[in-house]
Amino acid sequence: MPPPSESKPVDPVVEETDAKLKGKQVATAESESEDDDEPTAADAAGADAGQTDQKKKKKKKSKRAKVKEALTGKSSASGVGSSEADLQKAISSLTPEQIQEFIALNPALAREVAEASGSANPSADEAANQLRKMKLQDIMTGLAASGKNAKDMGSYKFWQTQPVPRFGEEGQLEEGPLRAQTVADVPKEPAPLVDGFEWVTMDLTNDDEIKEVYELLNGHYVEDDEAMFRFNYSPSILRWSMMPPGWKKEYHVGVRAIQSRKLVAFISAIPVNLRVRNKHVICSEVNFLSIHKKLRGKRLTPVLIKEITRRSNLNEIWQGLYTAGIVLPKPVSTCRYYHRALNWQKLYEVGFSPLPPNSKPQYQVRKYALPKSTATKGLRAMVEKDLDAVMDLYKRYTARYDMVPDYSREEAYHWFVPKIEPSGEQVVWTYVVEENGKITDFFSFFSIESSVIGNAKHNVIKVAYMFYYGSEVGIREPSDKPALKLRLNELIHDALILAKRFKFDVFNALSLMDNALFLEQQKFGGGDGQLHYYLFNYRLNPISGGVDRKNQLDEVNLSGIGTVMP
Repeated sequence: MPPPSESKPVDPVVEETDAKLKGKQVATAESESEDDDEPTAADAAGADAGQTDQKKKKKKKSKRAKVKEALTGKSSASGVGSSEADLQKAISSLTPEQIQEFIALNPALAREVAEASGSANPSADEAANQLRKMKLQDIMTGLAASGKNAKDMGSYKFWQTQPVPRFGEEGQLEEGPLRAQTVADVPKEPAPLVDGFEWVTMDLTNDDEIKEVYELLNGHYVEDDEAMFRFNYSPSILRWSMMPPGWKKEYHVGVRAIQSRKLVAFISAIPVNLRVRNKHVICSEVNFLSIHKKLRGKRLTPVLIKEITRRSNLNEIWQGLYTAGIVLPKPVSTCRYYHRALNWQKLYEVGFSPLPPNSKPQYQVRKYALPKSTATKGLRAMVEKDLDAVMDLYKRYTARYDMVPDYSREEAYHWFVPKIEPSGEQVVWTYVVEENGKITDFFSFFSIESSVIGNAKHNVIKVAYMFYYGSEVGIREPSDKPALKLRLNELIHDALILAKRFKFDVFNALSLMDNALFLEQQKFGGGDGQLHYYLFNYRLNPISGGVDRKNQLDEVNLSGIGTVMP
């Protein structure tokens, strides 16, 4: 959850999914199994040591990928759209060796199969027979992800207790909340943690405490499968992301090891007024779920989710918005990551951008070269006096989308108006086009650095992320898609030039909004990363994510997602 850093441009292969980083599978707290042991005081001590076993994890990832490919095939690894019949067919196609490996890679599933078969070591035939009896939703996650982000098959046990849509629901569904509650139903105190840990509420206005959150996220939040890149959220970016208008201190939830006082887990939320088709839903936008590496697989993920849910419910917020690179029950939409090199040579040197076959570095540098100056007449940086005009354009332009934040003026000021932070850092860039005193267009992007791990030449890569935009051309009646495509390409080309001027190394975008109209033309490469959108305690019919069933850009059915989560 924002999302987002980098993903290598690749051929359209779906089985490796990524929330935000590099397009390889990422290590996030969301990927742990809810069926493993509880954390202990010894785990807290281990968290201080911070040791990992990368070789073992890479080997596990390779095996799991092979088994998953056998089960799903490369074109359907996301699991979305699979049916019970498809699952039965896939299980029947497995060899005895694949069945055994499949079970071995998923301990919780192995326990269930052993119990159901009455044997501690069931044969491949017995295991396959038990798999056929299971429901698709019980094993979907394990088929949908690989490597560090793969969830144990038994992890759905947690989500089956939650008010979320189920796999297998088909047809036009009645949209709306799944569970009705009142504040009287909500526990007034958090669930107890095991010995050695305690709940804390982090004060992000305190420099020492935001530094603790910064260090936890930068060391343990998201990294690629090969441990080459990791998000490098600065305190300025964290405050921008987690302290918009309406933020509440109690939504910054931490877990400390009592003895060392070390922060070992964190989750946050911000309030958002989300327009979902023709309804307005007040949600908690949940983000930054992070758990120390030594505590992965220790049941902290569901505990953190329950606690942020409890705190939201106490404020009469019953719905939640979140994203993940893995398939959970059940995505509202799935978007694909795209990446545009701005400094190809640096990206090549850090291992982010491969050298295509039969090519040379100097050719790639020329391919991604950009002009020094922008071309759009009337383009300038947004200032505060433009806010009302930009808000008006934003609301009229985003009326075309099915899911989009409905910002107040105060919120729009926070998210859009460029500011230099006390640290001297700038987080968001917004530009407007003014013609004859009228704002006709705007676009924006924000920045998140990624640390480069173990590279002698470079420490960080600077990543720009496409944020929101709008154009009067897109509001014309009747809709003129060719004209909008031309205009968006002009605007985004200038956005790339500006990002290059500000020393960004790569520009990232999802296939949401109308991005399919400009991504290929502006030399964005399709990554192997996907981002799934979810609504907690709300049933919603699927929304297009801007890609077709083959994971290719779909200019005919543009995305209905108008929500970008920093």
